[in-house]
Amino acid sequence: MQNQRSHSLSRIRILAEHVANQIAAGEVVERPASVIKELVENSLDANASFVDIEVRQSGGFLRVTDDGDGMNSDDVLLCIERHATSKIRDERELSAITTLGFRGEAIPSIASVSWMTILSRQRDEELGTRAEIRYGVLRGVHQDGCPRGTTVEVRHLFGNVPARKKFLKSDRTEIFHIEEVVRNLSLAHLHIGFSLKIEGRTVLSLLPDNDMEQRVREVFRYQGSLLQLGLQQRESEPIIGVEGYLLLPETAPAGRAQLRLLVNGRPVQDTMLRHAVNEGLQGFLMKGYRPAGALFLSISPHEVDINVHPAKREVRFRRPDAVHRLVVEQVRQAMNEYQQQLRSSLFHEPRLPQQDPSSDRAESLQTSLSSFPLMTTAEPVALQGKEHVAAGSLLAAVPPDMGPDRQQDHPGGPVETPDFSMQPNRYGELALIGQLFSLYLLCEKEGQFIVIDQHAAHERLLYGQLLQGFLAARVPQQSLLFPVTVELTPTQAETLERRVEEVTALGLQVEPFGENTWVIKGVPSLMRHVEPIGLLLEILDALRGSIQQESGRPVPQAIDDVLASMACKAAVKAGNRLQPVEMLALLARMEGSPVFSHCPHGRPVMKIFTAQEVERWFHRHGG
Repeated sequence: MQNQRSHSLSRIRILAEHVANQIAAGEVVERPASVIKELVENSLDANASFVDIEVRQSGGFLRVTDDGDGMNSDDVLLCIERHATSKIRDERELSAITTLGFRGEAIPSIASVSWMTILSRQRDEELGTRAEIRYGVLRGVHQDGCPRGTTVEVRHLFGNVPARKKFLKSDRTEIFHIEEVVRNLSLAHLHIGFSLKIEGRTVLSLLPDNDMEQRVREVFRYQGSLLQLGLQQRESEPIIGVEGYLLLPETAPAGRAQLRLLVNGRPVQDTMLRHAVNEGLQGFLMKGYRPAGALFLSISPHEVDINVHPAKREVRFRRPDAVHRLVVEQVRQAMNEYQQQLRSSLFHEPRLPQQDPSSDRAESLQTSLSSFPLMTTAEPVALQGKEHVAAGSLLAAVPPDMGPDRQQDHPGGPVETPDFSMQPNRYGELALIGQLFSLYLLCEKEGQFIVIDQHAAHERLLYGQLLQGFLAARVPQQSLLFPVTVELTPTQAETLERRVEEVTALGLQVEPFGENTWVIKGVPSLMRHVEPIGLLLEILDALRGSIQQESGRPVPQAIDDVLASMACKAAVKAGNRLQPVEMLALLARMEGSPVFSHCPHGRPVMKIFTAQEVERWFHRHGG
C-alpha cells in the first residue's frame, strides 16, 4: 500500500530549468519582433538616450545596442536567471507598474531558444562584462572592453525548437513586424533616438526630440494635415491626459489598421480604445477605412493593469467607460477644430463688394439668394423658391447643418446674405471658376486650387437638416396629392407597427388600411422626388432589428444610416448642371454649417491643391 502511494505521488515532477524556460519562451518570444521588443524595452528601462537596432539574415541575426546605465558582472549573470529583475521589489508594486519590463522572464526566455551574447559596462567601470549563452546554457563570461551601455546579440533563434521555427512567416512579414515594433516604441519615447538597420540599410533614423507631431510624421512618413488631440491634465480625474495626432480620415489606409495606441508610454493593443477613436470619427470615415495615427493616453498606474498578457500587449482599465468616453470626446473635439480651421482657411473675413444698383445681374442674384435663409437656426427650414435641379433646388433645400452634438449657432454668429453685385462669380475671397463634369465645383483662392464635390457637400447639409428635424420630431413633410397604398409582408407590417413613431419622426405619414395594407399620405419634403414606396421599404428594412441607443450618439446607428441614405437620395446628383447662383449658394451654406468637410458616409467634400502641387503636375517646379 505504501509503495503504491509513493509511486502515485511521483507522477508529478518539477520541470528542468531549461524546459521551463522554453515554455516561458513560447509565451514571450513568438517571432524575431518579440525579441526586438523585449530587448529595446530593457534599453529604455535602463535610461538609454539612443537605441541602435540591427537586423540581418531576415531576422536570423538581431542586435540591440544602447547607451544606458549598463550592468556589472553580477547583474549580467543574474539577468539570465528566471524571475530576476531590477524593476520591482515586492507584490505591492504590481498594482502600479511604471517600467516596461518587470517579470524577469524575457532575457532567460530568449536565451533558452537562441545563441545570445551580452556585453555591458556601467559608467564608473573601466571594463565591461561579456557573457555567452547557448540555448540557455552559460558557456563563458569574462571582462571585455566596450562602450558604456549594453549590447545584446541574438543568433540562431529557435534553433533548438524547429517546430516553432517552421511556424514563422515569410522573411518580408517578419521584417514588417520588426519595423512595427520599433516604430511603436519610438512613438512612446519621443526623447530617445532610434536607429533601425535591416540588411545594412537604414530604415529608420530618429534623433531625440520631444516634438510629438514631428515624430508622428516621421514614423508615418506623412506630410499632410493632422488632427491634434490635446487634453491637458485633469486634477480631479485619474485620467491625466489624452494626446496625439490622427491622419485625416480620408488619408488613412483602407483595410490595414494604422492606429498606434500608447498607454503610459507602453504600446498596446486595445479593442476598447480603437472603438472609441472610431466612434469619435463617426460620420467621417468611409466604409472599409480605419483610423490612423498615434493616441497617447496618460493615466494613473493604479487605474490600469498591464500584468494581463505574457507579452504585455494588452491592458485592463479599472474604469473603461470613463476612458472610452474621454477618448471619444477628444477625437470629436479634434474634428470640430479641424472644421473651424478649414472654414477659416476657405471663408475667413470675406471681402464682399458693395452693391451696384444699376446691375441687373446683381439684382437677380440678390433676389435668388434671399429666397433661402442663411442664418443658422434651430427651427426646420421651410421649403420655398424656384427649383433649378432635379433633386431639389440648392436655393430652397440646402439647410443649416446641425450635426451630432452640434446644436448651436454658427461660431461667428448669424451668417449674413452675401452681396455678389459687382463680382457674381466670387464668394468672398473664393473665385468661382466653374463646374467640371457637372459634378465638381472649381474654385481658386490665394494660390490654392479647390475642388468641391457638389453631391457630397449638398448631402452633408441635407443630413444635418434631417438629423435636426428627427431630434425635434419636426421633419418637414410634403403631403401627397394622391396617397399611395402599399402591401407589406407580415414582417414589414410588424416592423411598421413597432416603429411607427420612428417612421413618423423621419417625415413619413403612414396609416393602416386593413391587414397588411398601409397608405402613405406624406413624405419628407426633401424626398418629394423619391418614390414613396421604395423609401418606406428601405426605412423598414433598416429598422427591422433591435435598435440600441449608444452612449454619446444623438441617434442610434440604424436611424443615422437611414438619415444618411435619405440625404444621399435628395442631394444634387452628378450630371446636374448648376447655375452660378446655386454654386454660390452652396458655398454660403458650407460656410454656415458647423460640419461640411465630409459627407455622412465619410467621403471628403473637397480637395485643396497648392500652386506648387499644380506646378509639379506639369513639371514646372516653380519656374
